Amino acid sequence: MKAAVLVIDMLNDFVHGALKVDRAQRIIPNIRKLVEHARSRKIPVIYTNDSHIKGVDREFRLWPEHAVEGTWGAEVIEELKPTEADYVVKKRRYSAFYSTHLDLLLRELDVDTLILTGLVTDVCVQHTAADAFFRGYHIIVPEDCVDSLSEERHRAALEYMKNIYGCEITKTEDLIGRL
Repeated sequence: MKAAVLVIDMLNDFVHGALKVDRAQRIIPNIRKLVEHARSRKIPVIYTNDSHIKGVDREFRLWPEHAVEGTWGAEVIEELKPTEADYVVKKRRYSAFYSTHLDLLLRELDVDTLILTGLVTDVCVQHTAADAFFRGYHIIVPEDCVDSLSEERHRAALEYMKNIYGCEITKTEDLIGRL
């Protein structure tokens, strides 16, 4: 197994701003622990961040304007800032794969397993899991490193990813013990 950790949309606008997910605070310590462990083991850490074009992106038809490129809202929260050793992939749609260079980066890093963390379980995490599945990656989702707008949505998405994409659902502590 050659893994990479994806940190999905842990941005100011999702944790503190325009599309604040009230439940986001509870996953930050677990993501930080997992990311620090990954870095210590030389496991790639890849941030996949919404980076929208003001007034243009179709998501703004469904959601309030958020994570506009170059704004505070599009920056990774202070507690999880990437280091120079990490990778950053900008995205304009829910999936971290859609019209980005993520798949090429993962192939160049010889990654076959993705560990998905971040926000939100039933939108960007789930769509990224779908595209990872379609590309043949093994997918691990530490359930205490992802969250949604409600427990019901969070649980439903985890169950869906497990049953439809074969995602391995685990907890941070159990995963760290295996990496």
